[in-house]
Amino acid sequence: MKETNLVLLVILTSVMFLLYGVSSLSIRYDEAVILFEGTSLVHYLVSFSTKLFGQTDLALRLPFILLHVASLILLYKIGKLFLKKKIDRVVSIALYAMLPGVNSAAILVNGAYVAIFLTLLFVYLYMYGYKKASFLVLIISLFADNSFAILYLALFFYSIFNKEKQLLSLSLVLFGLSMYMYGFDTGGKPKGYFLDALGVYAAIFSLFLFLYLIYTLYRILIKEEKNLLWFISFSTLIISLVLSLRQKLLLEDFAPFIVIAIPLVVKVFFNSYRVRLPQHRKYHNIAFGVVFILLSLNLVVSYFNKPLYHIIKNPEKHLAYKYHIAKDLAQILKEKNINNINIKDEKLALRLRFYGIQSGGMYKLAHSSFKKTDFEKINIIYYDKIIESFYLYR
Repeated sequence: MKETNLVLLVILTSVMFLLYGVSSLSIRYDEAVILFEGTSLVHYLVSFSTKLFGQTDLALRLPFILLHVASLILLYKIGKLFLKKKIDRVVSIALYAMLPGVNSAAILVNGAYVAIFLTLLFVYLYMYGYKKASFLVLIISLFADNSFAILYLALFFYSIFNKEKQLLSLSLVLFGLSMYMYGFDTGGKPKGYFLDALGVYAAIFSLFLFLYLIYTLYRILIKEEKNLLWFISFSTLIISLVLSLRQKLLLEDFAPFIVIAIPLVVKVFFNSYRVRLPQHRKYHNIAFGVVFILLSLNLVVSYFNKPLYHIIKNPEKHLAYKYHIAKDLAQILKEKNINNINIKDEKLALRLRFYGIQSGGMYKLAHSSFKKTDFEKINIIYYDKIIESFYLYR
């Protein structure tokens, strides 16, 4: 099969999983706040999309799916510069597309995928020699999100190492402006968040792949060529782990600059694999198999997680609980011709607003019943298990 066909197959498969994921999710409260009350770039992306295509879950999450597709193409193009074999480049984007953290960023309303896309766009333009255009991307990114300060710092180190005077000056100025505009919290005392940070990274990559990522970055540090991808990923990982010694971090701000290192992981793995005779590749085959199986399991659990409610006593402990219920509840209310509801739970009210259920009217919805009042019970049921009950009063 041609390389372009394999790449297209990876992209289409990834998009199909994402579309299924979108169909099974409800809007979360934090996402509703971004849509209805936000002022960030993410707000304008989702606001434009929902106004253009209607207030649906697909329209809400479409910008991030499109950014995901664009990022896969950019990562493939970047990989062409140092991954010489076709299979390496295809495995690289397939592995990236299977990362738990990447799949979450691709369908959830947050700034992570904006950071990934702009970073990959900069890397692509810079490594292919379009330096002026790459500098413009860096300037635009300053207004996109506060997390880009870490990218500017990584580029500062890269430009010192490679004596890139223009990039050094620009990254230093942008880092200063980012600190001035957004600030950075460095307070707190050592509280053992280092292990927490490692745990989050392991969840983003899957445990064994994260361990191999650490090995890859270390091996390149001591033995191999240090390209732009390595400087960004290595600097970000080290800075985040050092900062985690004294404070709890939002690792969502750091992870976008580390996941782009997947082509480096693939390069180091296959270089090590191919220098060995076939009979001495046993452990490499086992390692690859374990990583692939774990990523596949993570993918299945991420998208087909509702059956897990059967084995979890408290539904609120479910990994996707905050992304469920609202859409199903709104559908039930609409089937009863109820488009306005009074509810004390302001978070749920904002989520229902997305599905066309406004505040007010003659009906009241509560989480508990009142003995002396007539009510109708509404159960949210997944796979024959009651997940949440509501009480409807007139």
